[in-house]
Amino acid sequence: MEDDLPEAISLFAWMAWTQPTALFFVGIGTIILIMTVYEIKRPCAQRKGFLPIATTRGDRLFISLLTSAFLHLIVLGATDWSIWIALAISTFLLLITLRWG
Repeated sequence: MEDDLPEAISLFAWMAWTQPTALFFVGIGTIILIMTVYEIKRPCAQRKGFLPIATTRGDRLFISLLTSAFLHLIVLGATDWSIWIALAISTFLLLITLRWG
């Protein structure tokens, strides 16, 4: 069955590409692209916010993505909450961290 797939599709056959999974990776790629363009147009300097270290925009984005990943894992593994609740909390934390982190 896999032999019938075009070459480009078979490269991605190792992962279960559901629509939410694909949207997740497209979203992360889009965020990174937007941050790259923004950094080229308006370079930033390190600053100190509520995080215990001086960070750049990219640092704060990375910290936010890690926080979101761990939050989603905790919600999936330790609660019976909807994943949408984790997404809402993650989005809120991302905005707070990028603005004041």
